[in-house]
Amino acid sequence: MRQGHGKSRGHMPRLWLMTDERIARADLLRAVARLPRGAAVVVRHYGLDETARLSLFEAVQRLARRRGLVLLLAGPSAQARSWGAQGHHGRSRAPRDRHWLHSAPVHNHRELVTAIRAGAGAVLVSPLFATRSHPGAPPLGAARFAALARCSPVPVIALGGVRRRHAGLVRRLGAHGFAAIDGLAARR
Repeated sequence: MRQGHGKSRGHMPRLWLMTDERIARADLLRAVARLPRGAAVVVRHYGLDETARLSLFEAVQRLARRRGLVLLLAGPSAQARSWGAQGHHGRSRAPRDRHWLHSAPVHNHRELVTAIRAGAGAVLVSPLFATRSHPGAPPLGAARFAALARCSPVPVIALGGVRRRHAGLVRRLGAHGFAAIDGLAARR
């Protein structure tokens, strides 16, 4: 099935900020505050203890509510629901709910199939380009990325070394939008 035929494409964010421990808290909050209405934020910060991670999540959540952003928590859907997220990012299955956004990481065709079977409403395909967050990981490149995007029945979000200037390119490659860490959170 051709990419983008998923039901929720019309309301799917085109711009996604992925959090990362490398980005200072103040810089992260500034990046969230700069996002346009309707963008998504995925709080990862796996290395923090649960109390510190919840504190960061709540700070991002306050900004997200004011800015009209979609907030997801990386990890199990049950934890994301209990923290008040609007969705979760990960491989775990979530109960079907048209108000819940489930995104999943995808690096190859096998992971795409797994994500779709788990009920993902969007897939973050990576790495399109070389990236600081995963040094040494070979990038997919344009041809392999486009091939995965064509196979996806749900919106594809490009991730990995993507910057705002790549928005047109990722659309031509079949992506609905793009996600970034440094491309959106770097100091300006």
